[in-house]
Amino acid sequence: MAVLPFQPAPFFRDKNRAFWRLQLIGWGGAFVLRVASALANSQPLDFLLVILITVITGFSISLILSVIYGRLITRRPLVTWGATALVLSAAVSLYAFIDSWVISLYRPDSEMGFAQRFVGVIFYNLTLLGSWTGLYYAINFFLQVEEQTDRLERLQAQATGAQLAMLRYQLNPHFLFNTLNSISTLVLLKQTEPANAMLTRLSSFLRHTLVNEPGGKVTVAEEVETLKLYLEIERMRFEDRLRTEFRIDPSAANACLPSLLLQPLVENAIKYAVSAQEEGAEISIGAQLVGQRLRITVSDTGPGLQIDAGGPSRFQSAMGSRPSSTGVGLSNIRDRLAQAYGQDHRFEIRTPADGGFTVIIEIPYELADTEQAQALPRPPGPADTRRPAPSEQQTLEL
Repeated sequence: MAVLPFQPAPFFRDKNRAFWRLQLIGWGGAFVLRVASALANSQPLDFLLVILITVITGFSISLILSVIYGRLITRRPLVTWGATALVLSAAVSLYAFIDSWVISLYRPDSEMGFAQRFVGVIFYNLTLLGSWTGLYYAINFFLQVEEQTDRLERLQAQATGAQLAMLRYQLNPHFLFNTLNSISTLVLLKQTEPANAMLTRLSSFLRHTLVNEPGGKVTVAEEVETLKLYLEIERMRFEDRLRTEFRIDPSAANACLPSLLLQPLVENAIKYAVSAQEEGAEISIGAQLVGQRLRITVSDTGPGLQIDAGGPSRFQSAMGSRPSSTGVGLSNIRDRLAQAYGQDHRFEIRTPADGGFTVIIEIPYELADTEQAQALPRPPGPADTRRPAPSEQQTLEL
């Protein structure tokens, strides 16, 4: 998985340009302040030349310091701060010496000696270079912390993506295991035509799932297309015992959800509702918008939750602990929702007293891109048939 490049704050995107901008602003500001102070104290205009030389000297010394500090900042803290103190002391002393010498040349008849003048300017120079040093380290440490934070966020995002991909990759082997089992049974019974038809539909289903990235999202309409391919395969086994109904609100058709999120729910309904009853069962899939959230329901008319001491039960499946299966299913969906949405999702299981089993999922509403939504194929079926949904909204039955 490729690591994305570090993107610093816009001002520091070009560090070299940002450094020169700060240099010019800082030392330009120092020059303006000293000129204003000199004019306020009635200094002659030619004294401005002395101020200019002093500022240029500080500017030049700070350039040398930036090279030295750039090498020290990557060392151990004791080495960095110890060497910085020594370098700063030498730089301030040099700055004060040059300042004193320039002022002595400007005022040769002054009664103040060189040593007195040196002591007088050293505190001012210490303030300037000390502030410059503090600002230099503060900005560079800020950029280092920002880079580390950005790298940590990118690594966390990559870890989440890898986890989502792993959960998504569990589905195809799980589904293939069950489908190939059915094909093997048909072959043993010498029912070659149904076996060949199931293989053809299986290849269509797998080709359809390969289009989507493992950790990606699809629209509700695309997820319905995938479910219908899967149900065509299962209908080869159960025929009229498997009855399905889709109630998809048109406003929810372009909403996004993790790919192949609903297939394990339908598979769970087939295993514990359709195959468990001689008359089969009806599976209903619905999707609608509730405020700013997408609500998806998958229900069946099976026996509901049951605790069977003699073997695996639907209760164990709902709890994510099916001893005789691969362990994929509802627990996989919980993990995928937690990885994709954190706590901002709802996963609820309901079973009425008179039977049946319903799973309700609520996730944040995310709309697909307009161009992508327009390019989506319309799910097959009686597209113009409308019926009221349980929420009394008009929904499109696909």
